[in-house]
Amino acid sequence: MSLTVTLITKEEGIDIRACLESVAWADEIVVVDGGSHDDTVAICREYTDKVYVREDWCGFGPQKNRALSYATGEWVLSVDADERVSPALRQEIQQAIRSERFVGYEIPRQSSYCGRALRHGGWWPDHVLRLFKREQGRFCNRRVHEKVIMKGPLGRLQEPLIHETYGSLEEVLDKINSYSSEGAKLFYEQGKRGGLGAALAHGLWAFIRTYFLKAGLLDGREGLMLAISNAEGTYYRYLKLAYLPDRKERSDSE
Repeated sequence: MSLTVTLITKEEGIDIRACLESVAWADEIVVVDGGSHDDTVAICREYTDKVYVREDWCGFGPQKNRALSYATGEWVLSVDADERVSPALRQEIQQAIRSERFVGYEIPRQSSYCGRALRHGGWWPDHVLRLFKREQGRFCNRRVHEKVIMKGPLGRLQEPLIHETYGSLEEVLDKINSYSSEGAKLFYEQGKRGGLGAALAHGLWAFIRTYFLKAGLLDGREGLMLAISNAEGTYYRYLKLAYLPDRKERSDSE
């Protein structure tokens, strides 16, 4: 059973080598880059000749489907640049694709925040469908929070996918900015509208949900930091959404 690892990148020079090292055992690696200006593409080409640059960004789902379209393996493992496949997970993946029991597998994801692995706040166990038969799955076309769409029975692996989510506070701020922008665009396409009141209300609810309802408080300092950054991301998503109609009108009139 052949396995293709697919990933999308942009300005991932800090993370990408560790990711690629962890999946170098795969039969094929496919990378679709969104127009990096650092050494991301050069590093990727050390591990695979299937590196494609597509700068016409239209969201995470469509970009991951582009990577999927270049894959040739019977099975696909989709990973992000800040994720790592441990030797134990590698072994479990290889056993799973040989068994032919399921057409796809969810993998528990162990995420860290500024160096600390979190066990609460909705971050564990974060089961994600990442391993699937190529001809039976594809990503939805959502700009953000994309998921694999499949038909057929699914299984679950036990070994976690290591997710180095936020290595520093600078990275936290960068991701809050980029993800809130993508989320605002998604909401706008869905016909939703934002405003200061909605931003405040949804931001507060994001904090309460993460810190109290999902027990983020049990993760100590980093649990509180996660709840605050989730609230910030939600706040800015709705605030940016409020300004999108004005930006679109100015763009259309130019």
